[in-house]
Amino acid sequence: MDRIKAAVIGYGNIGVCAFDALKESGDMEVAGIVVKPKYLDKLQRELPDYPVVDSIDKLSKVDVALLCIPSVLVPEEAAKILQKGINTVDSYDIHGENLVNMVKRLDSIAKEKGSVSISGAGWDPGTDSMVRAIFEIMAPKGITYTNFGPGMSMGHTVEAKKTPGVKKALSLTVPKGLGFHKRLVYVELAGDARFDAVEKAIKENPYFKKDETHVIPVEDVDRLMDNGHGVLMERKGVAGKTHNQQMEYRLKITNPAVTAQVMVCAARAAMKQKPGSYVPLEIPLIDYLPGDRWEIINRLV
Repeated sequence: MDRIKAAVIGYGNIGVCAFDALKESGDMEVAGIVVKPKYLDKLQRELPDYPVVDSIDKLSKVDVALLCIPSVLVPEEAAKILQKGINTVDSYDIHGENLVNMVKRLDSIAKEKGSVSISGAGWDPGTDSMVRAIFEIMAPKGITYTNFGPGMSMGHTVEAKKTPGVKKALSLTVPKGLGFHKRLVYVELAGDARFDAVEKAIKENPYFKKDETHVIPVEDVDRLMDNGHGVLMERKGVAGKTHNQQMEYRLKITNPAVTAQVMVCAARAAMKQKPGSYVPLEIPLIDYLPGDRWEIINRLV
């Protein structure tokens, strides 16, 4: 059976981990890496055995593209690649209506071009949404609380870095309990930037404005960096008419590694779906796994 040819779009924290995960997957291979022109020479020297290009059009054969880029760039990039008839997988992490509306827009493109898109394929909203669904299957009535952290939020860190006057940034998510969080944003200021202006801009950013946010100036952000993260999900609900069903799911992970691994498994699943746009919750779990159907069932059921 031919291996699935996957391109890595972007080579930051997630892109590097996606590259590693693909190399560890027996049924997949790296079709190439797509980066901005300014990174080409350096990466071509570092990875001489793999095609490194500045456009996916320069790769010979791509079945699926892993969009390892900031979430705000995903809608446009996914649409362009789906138009080429290439499947896409992203880890879009802006929850709620933003994700739903993007999936709806991409669905019409994917169906027209015979391609497949899977959006939000990280650990949250990706695999965490599957666990939330399992909780509701077991206890249809009740409340699920999702508590993130403590740990580095990649999406929030990217947004903080984009703030005018910020040289480097790190955004930590700290759980307060019952699904509430606060953000600790450590910033290294650029030049003569004013801290009060930077603080105001970060707190007004849609990524931060809904949560309690503390912006803290530091001399060296790199000394604080740690890609660890986690989640604690709790549900208390009702099964049938029986109350007090309590469930708990806890995760402690290295954020980009697990995000990338889920994306690689979603790339495999994308090859098994009908044309259209999906979120991970909609796809049969068995489609994410390599191997024979009956062997998987025998091992896991």
